[in-house]
Amino acid sequence: MDTDKPIGTAEELLADGVRELARRTRFPVAFGGLIEDGVVRVTSIVGNRTHSLDGLNVRPERGLGGRAMIELRPRMTNNYRTSQQITHDYDVFVLGEGLHTLLALPIVVNGRPRGVLYAGAWEESQIGGVTTAPAMSVAQSIANELHIRDEVEKRVRSMKPEPAIAGAHLEDLRESFAELRSIAASVADETLRERIAAVERRLVGSSAPEPSTPTGSISTVRLSPRETDVLACAALGATNAEIAAQLGLREGTVKAYLSAAMSKLDASTRLAAVARARRAGLLP
Repeated sequence: MDTDKPIGTAEELLADGVRELARRTRFPVAFGGLIEDGVVRVTSIVGNRTHSLDGLNVRPERGLGGRAMIELRPRMTNNYRTSQQITHDYDVFVLGEGLHTLLALPIVVNGRPRGVLYAGAWEESQIGGVTTAPAMSVAQSIANELHIRDEVEKRVRSMKPEPAIAGAHLEDLRESFAELRSIAASVADETLRERIAAVERRLVGSSAPEPSTPTGSISTVRLSPRETDVLACAALGATNAEIAAQLGLREGTVKAYLSAAMSKLDASTRLAAVARARRAGLLP
């Protein structure tokens, strides 16, 4: 893989979802796209026999996919050509491919449509819960990933370029750091985790009043990801119970991570551990 080429884009996420939709539903054709400039631009197609679906752009309220977006729920038909429940704006694309059965699933993030997935067949097929359940699961997985990406990008945009941040802005930065740590803990995509980690490093760097290099044994301290998570929350004044709730851990587990971090930082209290971690460049 070319390491200089950006990976893990929303379009690649969508393409993976389309392939997974075809695999899990066993429909021969699957395609989909994300909303761009108010319309869904279909960018990924698998299993097609023709090029009829190329260039398909779907507007809200139009066609089966448009209706699914407006209603925020799956829509389906086992006889697309004769269906009177949808507009037929896109017949040249769908019928051009010869599709008879069509299932449309909206990708919904925070109550708003972000795209549509389609699964289709050239013959009439009965679509039931056995098919729609895994299809909806694929759409939800894409929506969850898009939500996480939105949160990361929002944090990136909110970062301040100034080398020194003080007062309320510094507290906001520390809260953002703790929240990013919490988000990262729920992300399975290693590429996205690395991107989040890069943002965290920038947050830590932007909180320093001037470039400095830790000296002594503190400069060699290495905290585990979970030790950093709990210490970041503790830095905001959260109790062990609050940290456990935020990170989805047991309270006893939080105590163990804090104890380990304090030991590594040679600190007798959590406050001292936070101070030492900041001097070591491990926390903002």
